[in-house]
Amino acid sequence: MTLPARYASHPAASRGRLHPETERGERGPRDAFQRDRDRIIHSISFRRLRHKTQVFMAPDGDHFRVRLTHSLEVAQIGRTVARTLGLNEDLTEALCLAHDIGHPPFGHAGEDALKAALAGAGGFDHNGHTLRALTRLECPYPRWPGLNLSWETLEGLAKHNGPVTRPGWALSQADAAFALDLTRWPSLEAQVAAISDDIAYDNHDIDDGLRAGLLSLDQILSVPMVARGFDAVRARYRDLPESALLGEMVRSQIGAMVNDLIAETARRIDAAGIDTADDVRAAGACLAGFSERMRDEERELKRFMYANLYHHPRQIEAAQAAGAVVAGLFAAYAADPQALPAPWRAGMPDDEPGRSRHIADFIAGMTDRYAVTRYREVVGPIDLPEGF
Repeated sequence: MTLPARYASHPAASRGRLHPETERGERGPRDAFQRDRDRIIHSISFRRLRHKTQVFMAPDGDHFRVRLTHSLEVAQIGRTVARTLGLNEDLTEALCLAHDIGHPPFGHAGEDALKAALAGAGGFDHNGHTLRALTRLECPYPRWPGLNLSWETLEGLAKHNGPVTRPGWALSQADAAFALDLTRWPSLEAQVAAISDDIAYDNHDIDDGLRAGLLSLDQILSVPMVARGFDAVRARYRDLPESALLGEMVRSQIGAMVNDLIAETARRIDAAGIDTADDVRAAGACLAGFSERMRDEERELKRFMYANLYHHPRQIEAAQAAGAVVAGLFAAYAADPQALPAPWRAGMPDDEPGRSRHIADFIAGMTDRYAVTRYREVVGPIDLPEGF
């Protein structure tokens, strides 16, 4: 087993939790980061990811990724990288599992609709809403709101993509309650979680796009990195048809990206003379990342995916329908708050922007299918694209 590196996050050195739990002590053998991971796994918000869009809206097929399975795949990649680099696996896993909890139904289409609905109330950002959900909306404990996660987990979720100089209102509220040093770089565990997310969706979205028939093998082989990897796989399995090699191609590409990430991150750590976790935050630059060549090739792959999958006409049609569902729900609840379920009616603030944000909290927590059901109940019939 790889020993923890000095620059790893160590649970014994945690900055603690917003609400002290010392009167109960540590329950069982788990440390602070293990407890964070387990609290996330047991949360309602995490379970709802099972029915939230990853790429395809409310997919008919059982084999397509959803937010839950995507998060599990990110965690698998993140743990591998963390273990090899001597980082804290439990913190890395917690960040990977929780990073998408703030997504509303229908992915980015739902987020865009909520952002427009809250234009006069500070807007909506899924990353900020992740903090809001885990610190305010989840309420499994009798003495405080939220999951009462450790500072390191909240910090990593707040800025896993780097320092935040202009936080939105939701992230600002979380930071005001428990200062998260938003303008500094986060832990290496958080940096690894962010890039593990990229590796997972870069590759698994290829798999889903091919499965859905929105991408063809000829299309995807127009990307040099993919073509090079497929040629290598085909050379190893000359007796198999091309259709049997697609899964191996995706796995091989994930392996290549993971190995590059590990090697380049280790090189940066050594070059910067990083010795402690505080050195990581004070480095003034991202330490976890791809080599220059892999970075450029990964960006090229992303451009291809946006042009050919994410902006595919069928995907655009589905996104427009999804946006209409979310926008219609918000308008209906804003016009008649009595249409909200009883617990949400009881908690409705008296004035703005609290009222709008409260309605958005309810909608953001919905799964895709629940949003469609509620729309039909409070708004009316809606024609959805085939396969939605």
